[in-house]
Amino acid sequence: MTSRRARRGAATRMLCLCLAAVLSLAGSSLLTGCSLLAGSVHKPAAADGPKDGARGAPPVVMFLGDSYTVGDRGVEPESTYASATARLLGWQVVVGGRSGTGFVQKGRGPHAFLGLFESQLGWRPAPDMLVVSGGHNDWRIPPPQVAAAAHVLLARARQRWPGTRLVLVGPLWGTGTPLPGALAVRDALKNLARQLGVPFVDPIGEGWITGDLLTGQGNAPRLIKRDRTHPTPAGHLYVATRLAADLKRMGLDHPARKG
Repeated sequence: MTSRRARRGAATRMLCLCLAAVLSLAGSSLLTGCSLLAGSVHKPAAADGPKDGARGAPPVVMFLGDSYTVGDRGVEPESTYASATARLLGWQVVVGGRSGTGFVQKGRGPHAFLGLFESQLGWRPAPDMLVVSGGHNDWRIPPPQVAAAAHVLLARARQRWPGTRLVLVGPLWGTGTPLPGALAVRDALKNLARQLGVPFVDPIGEGWITGDLLTGQGNAPRLIKRDRTHPTPAGHLYVATRLAADLKRMGLDHPARKG
């Protein structure tokens, strides 16, 4: 009888030990599972993109100009040389201005370039570079008056955005030999740029557009519209390639605001 009780007690103790072992293993598995689940929830995911640092933001470049810059009938702003230059060089671009305007000329609106700068661009955060392109519509204005207005505009831009790089682009001409008034305005703007230390791009002097649609000579027949003034979409792209090449030569294809 005693031996039977002893055997029964030993069996009971063995069963308890086995149950304890099973529960211990189960608890370990549950805890391990919780740890894995917690790790999958709380462990931050790896960021996408290159591991050696984020790529820098593209330069922000603003343009101010006339219909060459903002577009005219049949050419939307996103198709002008300004937008095309930005695409070629990888910029973020803001295009301002109005058809028929210049440094002095107001076109059909109330403002010349200075007023357009204030209303469209000057209130924005400082860009890396401002490109002012004009003078074509000012060819009837005395050159000293045009240069004085351009001086005020560039000084205002420098005062508003001290670290922004400035570029001045002279008149474009698509109708044969430029008129004396256009050449005089070009020279006045070129001299002003030299005095102020502002890079100057000279489309007339570099012969961007040559010949005339009427004579069929030069590149004007395929780059200038029938109005003998404004570039075609292909003409805008061509002007963009010329401007981009000049800016690369000047080291301004990837401008960065100072300070």
